[in-house]
Amino acid sequence: MPSRPREPTLSSAPHEQLRLMAVHAHPDDESSKGAATTARYAAEGVDVLVVTCTGGERGDVLNPTFVVPEAHEFDTLEGKRALRRAEMEVAAEALGVRQTWLGFVDSGLPEGDPLPPLPEGCFALVPLEEAAAPLVELVRRFRPHVMTTYDPSGGYPHPDHIKCHEVAFEAFHAAGDASRYQVDGGAAPWQPLKLYYNHGFSMERMRAVHEAMQGAGLESPFGDWIESRTAREIPERTVTTKIECAKYFPQRDAALLAHASQIDPNGFFFAVPRDVEAEVWPWEEFELAESHVPTRTPEDDLFAGIRGTEAAR
Repeated sequence: MPSRPREPTLSSAPHEQLRLMAVHAHPDDESSKGAATTARYAAEGVDVLVVTCTGGERGDVLNPTFVVPEAHEFDTLEGKRALRRAEMEVAAEALGVRQTWLGFVDSGLPEGDPLPPLPEGCFALVPLEEAAAPLVELVRRFRPHVMTTYDPSGGYPHPDHIKCHEVAFEAFHAAGDASRYQVDGGAAPWQPLKLYYNHGFSMERMRAVHEAMQGAGLESPFGDWIESRTAREIPERTVTTKIECAKYFPQRDAALLAHASQIDPNGFFFAVPRDVEAEVWPWEEFELAESHVPTRTPEDDLFAGIRGTEAAR
């Protein structure tokens, strides 16, 4: 049985180091959404904490070449949880970030028509205040200046991604309110200053990479996706912030590959040559959802309006 990833030692003592909390639904989400950004900030001295809401226990094996290690049982939730934790430990090390778990159980992605009921006790069915309480306490202990998570749609309709948004949104608003989520011996209230939503694949990004791939005579992974989204007239959310992070694509890729049960090294995430990606789209995108400090968009820094000000202290 692999050792459990070391829980971060969190302190509520005020200090000037910038702090970023990235809240994700499952292990591997932190490596596919904003990973190069977190790697960049960690390398620049920002204290980055990835919070993973569930253990990913109901995730299917998505890598056709994956072989379950002999040390693991993979036919039980406990066995999958242990493997996903071991993968997460390697991914966090690759990104240079700290990571902790909220401890909820993966809801799985329901399929069928009609959709089957969600499993009893899963993350998506936990009442909001119960689900948000440990994250509120974690925010008060870690004292992030900036939080990132998913937009209200979850980015895609996985019940855990939608719940992750709800829980992170609730924690952002409640952690600074001394009248809410009162716990004996709990940390003092703390109000994060900015909340961002991840944007993985905007139409602008997909079109730019698609056209570059076609221009180089390569097969693009985005053609059908662009046509489908255009045909369905899916509205685009606003991108307010682009973080230049091509230098950290190798760390992102190493973190992705650490999730060997989930990520196919010959699959979608590696379909675009990295030199093409770095030249055409060296950024990761975010949407500024709320800010308690003055800032102007478009931004090129999640800490715009915070860095070097009294707010950082």
